[in-house]
Amino acid sequence: MNKDFKKYQSKASFEVKDVDSKTRRVTVMASKFDNVDSDGDVIRKGAFAKSIQDRGPESQSNRKIAFLRYHDWEQQIGKFVSLEETNDGLVAVGELGRSTKGNDALLDYQDGIIKEHSIGFNYIQDKMDLIERDGSQFWDIKEVALWEISAVTFGANEMTPTLDVSKGNKSELIEKVLKRMSDLTSAIKSGGTDERLYEIEMALKVCHSQITDLLKPTEPAASTQPDETKGSNSKDFYLNLFKDEI
Repeated sequence: MNKDFKKYQSKASFEVKDVDSKTRRVTVMASKFDNVDSDGDVIRKGAFAKSIQDRGPESQSNRKIAFLRYHDWEQQIGKFVSLEETNDGLVAVGELGRSTKGNDALLDYQDGIIKEHSIGFNYIQDKMDLIERDGSQFWDIKEVALWEISAVTFGANEMTPTLDVSKGNKSELIEKVLKRMSDLTSAIKSGGTDERLYEIEMALKVCHSQITDLLKPTEPAASTQPDETKGSNSKDFYLNLFKDEI
């Protein structure tokens, strides 16, 4: 049960607790504690405490935990006014913005289209332990670096819809993400505010995670084409292409 500690991760949760149309505030259970999830993780109470202290709504940071859609740093649909760890899990209260994206999200909440959420985070290597118990294993997670909470239409541990390979050619998706990374890298050179550069940095991390997932080796088909032996070299090329940019 190995973990990639450098990779930008996502993890789904499933509960919208309240939607207030007048205040434009939504209350969600962003993550639950003390249960083994599909990734073999058990997140403990306190895992988000440092992130909330450093980047929560009441912090002085200009890099606050973001309220996004689909883990897309260009789709900020609002801001969090409260992040609290309860005995059950992380409860987030978000206030939707008055932009088109914020208004669309409010309608999707009201219509029941948005039912689920997913956190974007990184593991912290010395804050987790592999536990073996009753013939099974799980990771005991005491702390993560929480970057954002996203509203998602479908509950899955996916970074964005572009990773749904079943709906498109894999090589085209790879090229699409690489083009996105190239555009983001060019955008860094033009400078801007700290907030803008931070959003670009996080978007690049998401893209890097997408490329990693898209280039994961798949089970060989019954009939293998000769040129598939080049896959490992191609993977190395794509993963190293932007290594110095992330």
